Amino acid sequence: MVKSITIEDVAKEAGVSITTVSRVINNNYPVKKETRERVEKAIEKLNFTPNHMARSLITKKTYTVGVVVPGITNLFFPTIVENIENNIKNQGYSISLCNTGGDYREEKKLVNNLLQRKVDGIIVMDPSIKNLKNKFYSEISDSIPVLIINALGEDYKLNCVSYDEEIGIRQALEYLYNLNHRKILFIRGEQSASYDLREKIYREFLKEKNIEYSNVITVENGNSMYASESVQKAIEKVLLMKDRPTSIFACNDIMAVGAMNCCRSLGIKIPEEISIIGCDNTFISNITSPKLTSIDLGIKDVGQIASNEMLSMMKVDGNVRRKIILDTKLVIRESCKEI
Repeated sequence: MVKSITIEDVAKEAGVSITTVSRVINNNYPVKKETRERVEKAIEKLNFTPNHMARSLITKKTYTVGVVVPGITNLFFPTIVENIENNIKNQGYSISLCNTGGDYREEKKLVNNLLQRKVDGIIVMDPSIKNLKNKFYSEISDSIPVLIINALGEDYKLNCVSYDEEIGIRQALEYLYNLNHRKILFIRGEQSASYDLREKIYREFLKEKNIEYSNVITVENGNSMYASESVQKAIEKVLLMKDRPTSIFACNDIMAVGAMNCCRSLGIKIPEEISIIGCDNTFISNITSPKLTSIDLGIKDVGQIASNEMLSMMKVDGNVRRKIILDTKLVIRESCKEI
């Protein structure tokens, strides 16, 4: 029988105490660089794997963070998840990823499953508006660290990492307005606080500018890979109308690609005959033809900041309410033109 390597074996090999090995593994106390390197070499040499079940029994922690997303085929969310995971694994944590598909009932079910599995914290990206308004997350946050990644237009008394969408959306709409566009088609997905906020900004902008043309199209599965096809089918009739829009604002880059595909199929030239703006500034925006103008929500920073915030929250007794707001910017490429 092959002997199971223990923490005592690692300590003996490295010539240090069990406590020192534990500190290196958990990364919870400072250890001299030379000592840390000695312990890490011993761990590698002995191929030691910590017993997480035993560790959990002692610390009363699972060293797992639940991450809940509305979709995994919209590159915006996987990019943030990857950054979260890369950051927290350096602190001895792993993630448990859950995909709600944008369904508020599934979202609630998955979060309850995470609670039953005793995760140490939960990060929720773009939660359903229903679960925010019914105080589902507010009640949970009294017993476990909960962090929302979202452009929250209202104060739900939750810890939040938010991007300043109002500035980003207004900048995009102002850009189209300055290019003389007065017929802006707005495309969004369903059941999302973020989509609701963006539509609200759109309607306020039209009112401020005394623009009569107003058209909002809502598609299903707005955060999935199918959003592109849904948009293509949904806007075809609008683009065939005599009084068709001169520009399109899509609430994410996938939907913007759907709009571009529809224009191509109808022989409508971009940007000569119609301008299109997306949102999220995923790598898709740089490989479309023409390249897509898009609002950068700082997805490279969101995951890092959110994971750091969650790590801090898990170290503190009680729930300190904080809202971190990140800047956004419009990245201008080739998909828009003055008329």
